[in-house]
Amino acid sequence: VQLQASGGGTVQAGNSLRLSCVASGRSLESASYTMAWFRQAPGKEREFVASVTWSGSSIFYSDSAEGRFTISRDNAKNTVYLHMNSLKPEDTAVYYCAASDARRYAPSEVEYAYWGLGTQVTVSS
Repeated sequence: VQLQASGGGTVQAGNSLRLSCVASGRSLESASYTMAWFRQAPGKEREFVASVTWSGSSIFYSDSAEGRFTISRDNAKNTVYLHMNSLKPEDTAVYYCAASDARRYAPSEVEYAYWGLGTQVTVSS
């Protein structure tokens, strides 16, 4: 499966962005992939942001994303979204979408076999 992330940009603190990740090559629903967003800030390791299981029944967020970000998926469109509200300068990073065969909560990047190219999010103060 190939993943393509988009929707990044430069916004002021307090504003919102919606990232999209479109999958091609295989149906996310039929493959029952767990989908996730990770991010990597300059000089830092890549970190887990949010994940959603194939059915959408299990959703998890990092502490920094909880309450501000919402992950969702539209299996009919083979797309996963990350709605980000109340953005802060510390949210500045390259955001990556990823797919895992784990079919459960999977916060570790080693569990994700498929990655898209990242999309840059820059939040100015």
